[in-house]
Amino acid sequence: MKVIGIDPGIERTGFAVLEILGAKTKLLDCGCIFTDKKLPFQKRLNDLADDLKTIFKQWKPTCAGLEQIFFSKNVKTAMKVAHARGVIMEVLEEHGITTHEFNPGHIKMAVTGDSRADKLQIKKMLQYTLGISLKSDDTADAIACGICLALNLKSPLSTK
Repeated sequence: MKVIGIDPGIERTGFAVLEILGAKTKLLDCGCIFTDKKLPFQKRLNDLADDLKTIFKQWKPTCAGLEQIFFSKNVKTAMKVAHARGVIMEVLEEHGITTHEFNPGHIKMAVTGDSRADKLQIKKMLQYTLGISLKSDDTADAIACGICLALNLKSPLSTK
């Protein structure tokens, strides 16, 4: 089964495509979707949707793990990310991809065993377990979200 982890954003949206093979999970593709700050906001949302559709057509995931928004300071940024997240959810629905939402603490716990892990700890754990080098926090967050989804789908206690 192929799944996708998504870390929503308007400037950068991280994505990671993983394949669940029995007890193992294999990373197939990952990266960031960038939108041009110079473009009108509506055009950036449309570009995000188009790029996601291309990824979905290429990899054909059946499930998606989507990180929930957690902001405590910048409401303006949170609103823009919420718009991007809405576009992501619509495109997932359009492609018949089942969506599971996870809060940041749940994702951190799945990857590191610590719900308060910082971004550096998450990246180090992913680099160690997957044997890859990660520069982008957004890509790392998407991979972590995908791994969280894979673990939830594999769990005998999972009702999903």
